[in-house]
Amino acid sequence: MRITRIAAPLALFGLLPACVSIGGGDAPEQLIGLTSQAVAPAGASSTTGKASTAIAVMEAETEDRLNAKRVPVRIDETGIAYLENAFLVDKPTRLMQHLLAETLRAQTGRLVFEGIEPGAEPRIRLHGRLIEMGYDARDSSVTVTYDAIRIEEGREVVSRRFSSTVPGIAPDAAAVAPALNQAANTVAMEIANWIAQ
Repeated sequence: MRITRIAAPLALFGLLPACVSIGGGDAPEQLIGLTSQAVAPAGASSTTGKASTAIAVMEAETEDRLNAKRVPVRIDETGIAYLENAFLVDKPTRLMQHLLAETLRAQTGRLVFEGIEPGAEPRIRLHGRLIEMGYDARDSSVTVTYDAIRIEEGREVVSRRFSSTVPGIAPDAAAVAPALNQAANTVAMEIANWIAQ
C-alpha cells in the first residue's frame, strides 16, 4: 500500500513514531477481529426460525481505503496511511456483517441470514455503507461509522447513520484492536435496537 497524501505537520508525525506502515515486512503475530458482546444464549439456534420475520444482513459498501485487511490511519483531511502491525482477519465490511448478524440474533431472537439465502424471503434487508473503521492520528481516537439502510416489506425505506468514537487510544495495534471492537459493538447494538423497533 502507499500513502495517498503526506502533508501533515511535523508535530503530528511525532505522535506516530513507527506506527505507520506502507506494506511489506514480516507476517503479523496476531490478527484483529470483531467479537460480538451480545451473544445468543447457548442452545439457541441461528439457522431456524420463521422466514416471514427473518433478517438478511448484506455486506456493506465502502471506499477503497477500507477495502483492505488493514487499519487505516487518518493523518489529516486527505492523508491516509495504515497502522503498523495491525492486520484484520477479513475485510472491514465482512467483519461488520458478521458482527451485525450475531448481534441481531442475540437481540431479536429472529432468524438472521448473512446475505440472501436461496429460496428465502426475509422480511427485513439491512444494507449499508461503512463510512469509517479506523484510527485518527489527529486526536488519538478510534471511530466506527456505519450508514444503515432498512428495507422492510410494507414499510418505507429508511436510513440512519450510526457512529461511535473511543478517545485517548495509543497508535499501536494492542491498543487499537480492543477500541475497534468496542466502537463496532456500540454501533452494532444501536443498529439492532433500531431494527427491533
